[in-house]
Amino acid sequence: MPTEEIFKEKYESDFKGKEALALEHALDIRKFEIDLYWKRATYFWTFIGAALAGFVAVQSLDGENQKNLSVILSCLGSVFSYAWILVNRGSKFWQENWEKHVDLLEDSEIGPLYKTVLHRNDHQGLKEKALHFATGSSYISVSKINHIVSLYMFLLWFVLVIYSLWPINPNLPFNWLYVVLPALTFICCASFHILCKTYSGGYEPKATQRTTSLKSANKSMQSTASASAD
Repeated sequence: MPTEEIFKEKYESDFKGKEALALEHALDIRKFEIDLYWKRATYFWTFIGAALAGFVAVQSLDGENQKNLSVILSCLGSVFSYAWILVNRGSKFWQENWEKHVDLLEDSEIGPLYKTVLHRNDHQGLKEKALHFATGSSYISVSKINHIVSLYMFLLWFVLVIYSLWPINPNLPFNWLYVVLPALTFICCASFHILCKTYSGGYEPKATQRTTSLKSANKSMQSTASASAD
């Protein structure tokens, strides 16, 4: 069953009389999604940092081993960095989904609390503006900064892949590693877009149920009596 677009009337009728409970769940799941977002960032930083440390370490080697390991690590870092970009986008999508639910449900229950943003007073004079620039708060999205950092890391690894493969010359002896590994890296990154879209259709799941029971006392006595008669 394809995804069905709903409008205001349908949304309100679906949650009519259940706004408070729905709002509570939306706030809890939003908090859970934010927590997962930063846990995933830590996960990717661990692998990317280890790959980058390994890449720096192998630069002290000489000969073909140095180049081979550089190509392997730079391709690995590229895959992890690109995956991090897409995971950031996916996490942000679901976080915003629950934020929009909160926006729609909160008015009748707690008022427009989540939608109301309080700012500092306007800054007067050069000194106050300078202090605010140095130490004040700002209307900046932390998750967008994280997205840009992940994009920067991917571009850095892309440059390191080219650096590791250089010089690229068709007259040089063929090395399958320098062709197959970058190709696999590209295929893997492309497959994230092709194969990893969240399914938005309907479901008709198949259900199975197992049964568990203990042998009754009557059946046990009958089995014992039958064995004695034999």
